[in-house]
Amino acid sequence: MISPLANVSPKAKIGNNVTIEAFATIYEDVVIGDNTHIHPNAIIYPDTIIGSGCQIFPGALIGIVSQDLKYKGEKAVTTIGNNTIIREYATVHKGTSDRMKTDIGSNCMIMAYAHVAHDCIIGDNVILANYVGLAGHVTIEDFVIIEGYAAIQQFVIVGAHSFLAAGSKVRKNVPPYIRVAREPLQYIGVNSVGLSRRGFEKETINQIEDIYRLIFVRGHNITNALELVEQEIPNTEIRNQIINFIKDSKDGIVKGI
Repeated sequence: MISPLANVSPKAKIGNNVTIEAFATIYEDVVIGDNTHIHPNAIIYPDTIIGSGCQIFPGALIGIVSQDLKYKGEKAVTTIGNNTIIREYATVHKGTSDRMKTDIGSNCMIMAYAHVAHDCIIGDNVILANYVGLAGHVTIEDFVIIEGYAAIQQFVIVGAHSFLAAGSKVRKNVPPYIRVAREPLQYIGVNSVGLSRRGFEKETINQIEDIYRLIFVRGHNITNALELVEQEIPNTEIRNQIINFIKDSKDGIVKGI
């Protein structure tokens, strides 16, 4: 159902069973998937693709031109996966020439007043709580939870299944499977509760804890810690994922205990 009071461009592609409420604006070159609900006063800007089953709440701005002063009008895009919720007054800026897109995955929740800047890549099943701010070029991997008022510096990568406490100031990469808090931001433990809820076996969680004990708790520098992990921890996909994430973090990772 499209309200007669909605402003929908005839050049937009609207799927089946889509609801667009009064005073919502859908610009040209927008694609909206089946069963998506656009609430009043939401604005979907050009070059935006929204998947099926999404909810875009009042006042949300999706695909608006970024605040990057280097942006020269290139035809970058904004994509939103399936079953993602964008709450009221959240803002999602379109990409620039760096990545040519801003991408939010499926089954995510972007809560009220959160900001996703240009060229951010957000995986699936991610939660950004109220007032979270992502600077440009940030990557958030799958199943990350970021509590309210956290601020993520540009180009930072937040690893899968990690948990960031409210008010965190994130200046370095956050490896996967951990919880971080305090100022300056530091490791406070493995996200064992979250991992257990998502079906990780106890043996796997124990191995992750053993890995991060060597990296963050025992007082080793990162180079020596990674060597010990390779020597002492059985060779598994998760072990190698953690090692590779840290080795690829050329600008460093969060502090240990």
